[in-house]
Amino acid sequence: WGVPRIYPRYGKFSLVVERLEPAGEGALRRAFELLRQKLEREGLFDPERKRPLPKVPERLVLLTSPDAAAYADFLKVLTARRGGVHILFVPVPVQGGGAADVIAAALDWVNEGEPNRDALVLIRGGGSLEELHAFNDERVVRALARSRIPTVVGVGHERDVTLADLVADVRASTPSNAAEL
Repeated sequence: WGVPRIYPRYGKFSLVVERLEPAGEGALRRAFELLRQKLEREGLFDPERKRPLPKVPERLVLLTSPDAAAYADFLKVLTARRGGVHILFVPVPVQGGGAADVIAAALDWVNEGEPNRDALVLIRGGGSLEELHAFNDERVVRALARSRIPTVVGVGHERDVTLADLVADVRASTPSNAAEL
């Protein structure tokens, strides 16, 4: 917001800025950082609260979109490394409006009805900050933090780090890496 000025004699235009607000990725990045700091102060990312994964998991819960390449990649890598693992697949949207609500509800539902699982895996391939926004939502982060089942989160590519990654018991750099772990 500001006041424009035009100097016709010189053909000069100027704008005296009165107020600035981040928009687009700048607004998301700022919201991400503020929420990260808040959750960090609460201890949600502390290494002491992280649980180890079982050495030989037999029963997994997998949350992702069935249409995502991450789903096929995870199953391919897991099957190649170790067959015979029982997987409860819970389909969830991994981007867009309402995705965070569905993911958080699915995490709570799994913990209420399937507490005897060895690990819970939440994956999604790469994308922009906007596309990964559901994994930076406070509801998803808190649902992961209260999970009674050890959690593995593999969202995006190596360089992508979400708040869900930070709160998970184990962060995988990619969905394929989640299967390896």
